[in-house]
Amino acid sequence: MKKVYRLENLDCANCAAKMEAAIQKLDGVQSATVSFMTQKLTLEAEEADLPKVLKEVQKCIHRVEPDCDLIVK
Repeated sequence: MKKVYRLENLDCANCAAKMEAAIQKLDGVQSATVSFMTQKLTLEAEEADLPKVLKEVQKCIHRVEPDCDLIVK
């Protein structure tokens, strides 16, 4: 299942690239793209794994940029 999430306070393209690389290595993630220009994360994972994957994604984001937030609706 592919979903798009908004990122708040993503400050630089280099951080976006680091986040993308870290997220792609997570178990359960089929693909991930972080766009600095649109401030969005496109994430593809199995629907059943999504809650667990999103928790790990949050950790990756905060490790790279502590002020950045993933907006999950």
